[in-house]
Amino acid sequence: MNAGKVTILILTSLLLFSSSMAQAQRKVELVQADTSYGGLRDGVRYRNVVGNVVFVQNETTIYCDTAVLYNETNRIEARSNVRIVEGDSVTIVAGRLIYEGNEKIARLRKNVVFTKLGQATLYTDNLDYDRINQEARYFQGGKLVDSTNVLTSDKGYYLVNTGMASFKKKVVGVNPEYTLRSDTLQYNTRSNIMYFRAPTELTDKEGNVFEYDQGEYDTRKKSSDLRLGEVETKSYFINARRMLLDDLRKFYLGKDRIHLVSKQENVIIDGDDGYYDKANGIAKVYGNAVMKRPLGEDTLYLRADTLVAVESDDPSKERILAYPNVRIFKNDLQGRSDSLAYMNADSLIIFYSDPVLWTGENQITADTIEVEIHDNSIDKMFLNFNSFVVSRDSINNYNQIKGRNMIALFRESAISKVDVDGNAESLFYALDETESYLMGMNKSISSSMRIHFKLNRADNVSFFVKPDAHMIPPHELTSEMQRLPGYSWRIAERPAKEDVAREEDLVSPIKPDVKPVQEKPDILKEKSSLQKKE
Repeated sequence: MNAGKVTILILTSLLLFSSSMAQAQRKVELVQADTSYGGLRDGVRYRNVVGNVVFVQNETTIYCDTAVLYNETNRIEARSNVRIVEGDSVTIVAGRLIYEGNEKIARLRKNVVFTKLGQATLYTDNLDYDRINQEARYFQGGKLVDSTNVLTSDKGYYLVNTGMASFKKKVVGVNPEYTLRSDTLQYNTRSNIMYFRAPTELTDKEGNVFEYDQGEYDTRKKSSDLRLGEVETKSYFINARRMLLDDLRKFYLGKDRIHLVSKQENVIIDGDDGYYDKANGIAKVYGNAVMKRPLGEDTLYLRADTLVAVESDDPSKERILAYPNVRIFKNDLQGRSDSLAYMNADSLIIFYSDPVLWTGENQITADTIEVEIHDNSIDKMFLNFNSFVVSRDSINNYNQIKGRNMIALFRESAISKVDVDGNAESLFYALDETESYLMGMNKSISSSMRIHFKLNRADNVSFFVKPDAHMIPPHELTSEMQRLPGYSWRIAERPAKEDVAREEDLVSPIKPDVKPVQEKPDILKEKSSLQKKE
């Protein structure tokens, strides 16, 4: 025999050996049964086995009370106390089983319990288990339980090798900290991380609601990295293009266009980034931060580098803080300051550190200024220390009022009168009836005075004690006489709407009292309709 024939013989023997080995690996072997008898059905031979039945295929062992074995097709139909043990980590029990030995696929029915040791247990009535791909798939309702969560859905699958479970349609997750609902969700039983693949709603034990479009949540560390997420707290709806949530510290970080909507007050806060510190009841927004509050047909816009919303069980203590570089715009009021506090309950705005406000042709300054808003319009203004009001007349003269403290009263969004208390001084230019010709300047000094306004301009002055007052004719006026100490006309600082509002608010009006409606999955819609019925 030549060398070529020897080589061919050896290769043929190896192929036959490999084929027989593969056939042996695919074959399901009956290793135990109390009774056994054979038969023929539709030309196919089978063996009935009853009592303490045990089958083996490689590292997989199948136990049951009774079964039918089809040797030619390598198929098992098993009933009663079915149990599959695969290696030392997977155990499956069920009422019935059809096992295709060639494809290594187990179709389990009725009271199926699939257990991956140390990771999770899956409960269902209908489970197909692909041993080759290590995939357990259910399709008529199932529940996955691990040490942290209970997750149910209409259908889903579990990958044994990776520990990844996927849930589809009417997904509900429950653990001691929260309940979630979705249409699509993935969960890794090894890392205990959830992956949100569709709109998902999570309600924690304190009633806060979180809505996610995409992202992940570490159920062990109770932290999230979310895209297009929303949080509903006691006081606010909060959303951003990306949110990082830490439920252990109750700290929620929003990145890239954070958006807060107040539930109690008709207020919206927008910014580049921000966070919500639930433990301390503080929401902070920074980077192009803007607050918007509709007031009737008007809207109050407030812009600052940073806005802070402070929650409290006492409504009188709830407030919004702004700093630095504060600017505000309302049709009848504009201004700027270093910092500001907005009291929600009283509709009171307090300006700190070199504030300057404008209303009509009037410029108002003081160490601090408090503005009361009533019925959507300015009602009253308190000027505390170093108060100064400058009012420009029709021919660009600057009437001036100076004093320690002032109270300005408004009517129909225009100043109607100003009361000056302490070290009151005033300069008023007298014009002829046509308001086009200067008649002289009236200078007054008193401990207190009242200035009446007409059409939002200073009109006349009254005094509570005898003033030191005199009229100076136009030809005697010098530039020094025409300015009270501390005078400064700062009209160049007056903000326009486009300096304060966001670009999108300049294009279309805002309606912050209407929460944006997002399309929710069926399970979330069903929940909402049930709540309405209740």
